Amino acid sequence: MISSARYWFLLSLVVLVHIAGMFVTLFENDSAQFAVMAMRMVQENDFFTLIKGTEEYLDKPHMHYWLAALSYKIFGIHDWAYRIPGILVTLLGAWSCFGLGKLLYNNNVGKLAALVFMTAQTIVLSTIDVRTDAVLTGFTIFSIWQLALYIEKAKLKNILWGAFGAGLAFSTKGQIALVVIGISILCHLAYTKKWKTVLSWKLILAILVFGLTIAPMLYAYYLQFDLHPEKIIRGRDNRSGVFFILWEQSFERMSGQGVGKNSSDFFFFFHTFLWVFLPWTVIALLAYWTQVKTFWKTKFAYKPKLEFLTVGSITILFFLISLAQFKLPHYINILIPLYSVLTAAYLIKVYEKSKKKTIKVLLGIQYFILSLVFIFTMLSCFYVFDFNGIQYYLILLFLFVLIGYFCLKREDYFKRTITLSAFSSILLNIVLNIHFYPSLLAYQGGSTMAEKVQEHNVPVDNIYKISERHTWALDFYNQDPVNIVSISDLEKVPKAWVYVTPDELQKLKNAGYHWHDEITVDQFRITRLQLKFLNPLTRRDKLNKMHLVHLD
Repeated sequence: MISSARYWFLLSLVVLVHIAGMFVTLFENDSAQFAVMAMRMVQENDFFTLIKGTEEYLDKPHMHYWLAALSYKIFGIHDWAYRIPGILVTLLGAWSCFGLGKLLYNNNVGKLAALVFMTAQTIVLSTIDVRTDAVLTGFTIFSIWQLALYIEKAKLKNILWGAFGAGLAFSTKGQIALVVIGISILCHLAYTKKWKTVLSWKLILAILVFGLTIAPMLYAYYLQFDLHPEKIIRGRDNRSGVFFILWEQSFERMSGQGVGKNSSDFFFFFHTFLWVFLPWTVIALLAYWTQVKTFWKTKFAYKPKLEFLTVGSITILFFLISLAQFKLPHYINILIPLYSVLTAAYLIKVYEKSKKKTIKVLLGIQYFILSLVFIFTMLSCFYVFDFNGIQYYLILLFLFVLIGYFCLKREDYFKRTITLSAFSSILLNIVLNIHFYPSLLAYQGGSTMAEKVQEHNVPVDNIYKISERHTWALDFYNQDPVNIVSISDLEKVPKAWVYVTPDELQKLKNAGYHWHDEITVDQFRITRLQLKFLNPLTRRDKLNKMHLVHLD
């Protein structure tokens, strides 16, 4: 294992990378949308009602929004305040990876698992583009760790903490949390055959703690939906919020009913995993395959030095989520802690058994990944977007010198593999957080227009739109959701500012409206990057415009 000094140095750099991402402009759609939903809770002093734009929001529970609203209450309504709960719960997830790795294997596996988790690409991204999955992942692995501890130690505090964590996870995204926790613990029980620990009076207390933890969320659903059967939600009345979150939610996700279908590709998460777990992807695949082969050879007979919790739950859960008709890349985040423990265990085992040839191959693979990161860094900083500011050059130079030093340093291949893998993530994500994303988000029309609104002292309560098209970034940075009005009713709004697309601008002209003041900004769907956009020579061809006009 690498020295404690180097370990904490790498981990500190990784945490700084996560912190650097706190101050990036919010991404549309989900991050900005969720930030606005939490903002409305604070502004309207209503913490039991979830509203998405003009619609009642049934889809996800309240915990993520409550945590963001609490952060707003403490720090004010800022993008960085919105991200604080996600980062804190991600740190809880890293600590839980350490705890679970230590429990199932040893202290070194635990330490490495935490580092792998914090440097996995999708985890770094999840604390910048913060959605419910950042909070869900941390609470879920905390619960798994504590419940596994209870199975091994039979201590009351562990099962109660596990139940509390499960309640928080369930209150964040619903049934998927219990499915992941339940399957993980069942895999552990099935392999260790320690069923007797479950048959205890302590389980009754744990169920009580879980019930008390989810009670506020259930009460909020009850107030918003069950007390109002007249509300039409997704084309239906008499919707019970309590019944939905306790039963219907996951079935809708699996079938695509209610939320729609976006992918019937069974292998969607297989090819998604290739990038979400970088720079550890290849090692993780080897770790999984090695563990599966071991269990196959032993015919799943119990061995004290083996564990089935990670590989068993990954196998079952990966299969289940692949059946869903609605898929997004971040849905796999909840499995990343399990992959982190499995990957760390494999690396430590290879090191302890002195498999020099294997370690040498792994190092070669990590050198290749580092070289790809280096190429991306150079293109991003000196071609895709202009690299301005002496401080950024100094940061880049500092990282290049550090990486060069460890590349050239004569030391054990294993230490270099760990160190350079971590540096691949650090280099990639510091460039993304301080340069690439800020430059990219200059083309997000809503947030850029909000800057213009402030610059020109436009009254935010007098800004309107003529369609139900979402404007999350503008809503958040104006700290006032844009009003909706029909074209025919605009004449009733004196001196209105109207936020429109080019097509909507033409509709205003056709309706006979006139204006003298007009603010125009570039617009690009920044979460759907294209090569022609990334190429400065063809970027203009891919840009749209957004307009803010002041009617006469």
